[in-house]
Order: sequence, then structure tokens, then C-alpha cells
Amino acid sequence: MRVAFQMDPIGAIDIDADSTFRLAEEAQARGHDLFYYTPGTLAYEEGRITARGQTLKVRRVRGDHAVLGEMETVTLDEFDVVWLRQDPPFDMHYITTTHLLQRLAPGTLVVNDPFWVRNFPEKLLVLDFPDLTPPTAIARDLATIRAFKDGHGDVILKPLYGNGGAGVFRLDRNDRNLSALYELFTGFSREPLIVQKFLPAVSEGDKRVILVDGEAAGAINRVPAAGETRSNMHVGGRAEPAELSDRDREICAAIGPLLRERGQVFVGIDVIGGHLTEINVTSPTGLQELERFDGANVAARIWEAIEARRAAGR
Repeated sequence: MRVAFQMDPIGAIDIDADSTFRLAEEAQARGHDLFYYTPGTLAYEEGRITARGQTLKVRRVRGDHAVLGEMETVTLDEFDVVWLRQDPPFDMHYITTTHLLQRLAPGTLVVNDPFWVRNFPEKLLVLDFPDLTPPTAIARDLATIRAFKDGHGDVILKPLYGNGGAGVFRLDRNDRNLSALYELFTGFSREPLIVQKFLPAVSEGDKRVILVDGEAAGAINRVPAAGETRSNMHVGGRAEPAELSDRDREICAAIGPLLRERGQVFVGIDVIGGHLTEINVTSPTGLQELERFDGANVAARIWEAIEARRAAGR
């Protein structure tokens, strides 16, 4: 197949951790032809969806991991698969790319399905499963946020469309910074905030469970650094092997059919103390860590799901 990757600049990635690199590596091993472009080159031109980028070959050589062809403009409906893999922020630029990529259907398969990526923001889709999640409020109104904090005492406050642990604050019962943080956030953004009851089990880790076409493929545990609330690996969290618990499987069984139906082939969910906190569909991570710990080729499983969808004409 001809496969295009819409992603952030490939030169800066960590080849030992980046999930997109692993997906490209597996695609290449399966004989697919690769093309790479950044989201800023995506365009609508008189009925065509185009992008300016380069042919791509990958190799596991640090600092020399991408062999790129000459820059060229392509029409994306000539590709069999387009991967939507740029990282958030989930802003209007990101949302616009989903509108443009949506126009490639049904001839080109976009993974994950951009219509539902746009309508499944990480911290909003979980609201469909209140029995699986910690107590949560989403608001821009300070009085609402304060009332939630007064009711639950120890909470996590973060931007609704944030990512990677940026802007995540724990406010315990003795904290006096809520008003200041509210002023800070609302001073530069019109977005609401999300506040959740703090889960003490985060000290034992934030489990990342990877689902492939709605089925659990495995899990890793991300443990916060000493003195840190956030478990994100790029802010010092460490990855450890993890087993899927009965609760993890219960969560996956509940959300999996919806993800599969809506074309979300590669998804990473976050589970803390048996509570579902996020469903990551934009640019999930953790694939390489899972493969190292588990020994399974999960990237191949993802490609098998994609190839099956193509064969079925979906």
C-alpha cells in the first residue's frame, strides 16, 4: 500500500520511544511505500486534498533514522492509508486538519478516523462512561470549580485540551492557589478547565493500556518521579511492565466496541486506581515500551487491523 504519515518533524523524534516511528518501521517491513509530511503543508486545492512532503525510508540508526526523498506535492486520495499522527495541542489548526482529511473518505483510509478524532477529545469521551471515571467537572466558571473542590477536597486541575502533563496541578485541601491558577489559565485561553478528584493510587502508577481496533493489546505502568504528581514520561515518569487486571479488561470491554465502530484503530487509555481518566485518540504513545516489556509485535497487530479494513473496503 501507499501510506502517508501526517506528523510533527521527523528529525526530532526519539526512535527508541516514538510510536509513529515504530508504525512506519513496521509498515516498511510489510512492503508498504511511505510518504511523510507535516500538518502545515496539508491543503485543499480546488477539490483536491494535497500535502507537500517527501518519500520516506526509516532505519533504526540514532541521528540518521529517516532517509527522505525530494520535496514534492501529492494528492492524498492517491494513497491507500493516511496516518493522523501529529501531537496536540488540540486547537483550531488540529481541528481543521481533521475536516480536510475527512474529505478523503471513502477511497483513502485515514487512521484514526478524523471525524471521530475531532469529536472524541481525550478528556471528553470519558464522560460517556461515568461509572468508569473519577468524579469530574468541566467548567470555565470559577464558582463551579470551587464548589467541586470544596466537595472533594483534593483535586487535579488541568486545561481541558492540554496534553503531555502540561498545566496539570494538584490542589489539596490546604491549597490556596485556585483563584490564582484560574486567573492564569483564563488570562491566555478561552477554553474550559477540567477538575477531577485526586486519586492517591497515582503514586503507584498511571497505567497506559493500548487498544487495537477496540481490543486490549497490553499495558505499561507509568510511575511519577519522586515529588511529582504527573506520570508522563517526558516529565520524568518511568515506564514499568504491567499486567492487564480484571478491571482493565472490564473498562476495555465497555469502551472497545464504540472505538472500533468509530474507526479508532490505535488508542491509548489511562487508568489510575481502576478509574478511566483519559481516552487518547489523537496521537497515542507507549507502543515501543509495551513491545519491549511484552515481547509482542503490537505494531504488526495494528497494521493487520488496517489491512483488514482496507480489504473490506472500509
